[in-house]
Amino acid sequence: MRHRAIVAVTLLSVSVIGVSTIGLAFSSELPPTTYVLWWLYLVLVPVVLACFVMLGWTWPAMASVVYGTIGLALDLSTLAPLVGGLHESGLKVVLSLFSGCANFLLIVFGGRAFWSAL
Repeated sequence: MRHRAIVAVTLLSVSVIGVSTIGLAFSSELPPTTYVLWWLYLVLVPVVLACFVMLGWTWPAMASVVYGTIGLALDLSTLAPLVGGLHESGLKVVLSLFSGCANFLLIVFGGRAFWSAL
């Protein structure tokens, strides 16, 4: 896979943004189960995918595209009410913008990595 390192670094960046999001932007009133599920989705899944990408397997590149697409949709749905002025949170806007950019890069380079491996 030609873009293996870029995909792995982008996945790790998404994971770091996920840790920041959980630590800074989530409410402390979340139930423990919800908190654990967000940890799994925002932190653990990208780290595991990055490990598989670095092993040189082909399928994690396409799984990264799927993960990036879902993440970009979540970022856009988070930004809509924040930019519309329904909520006051500059931090959430910044985290969503960084996460959206990283997810977009994940879609682009994950797709290129998968395509070049075929």
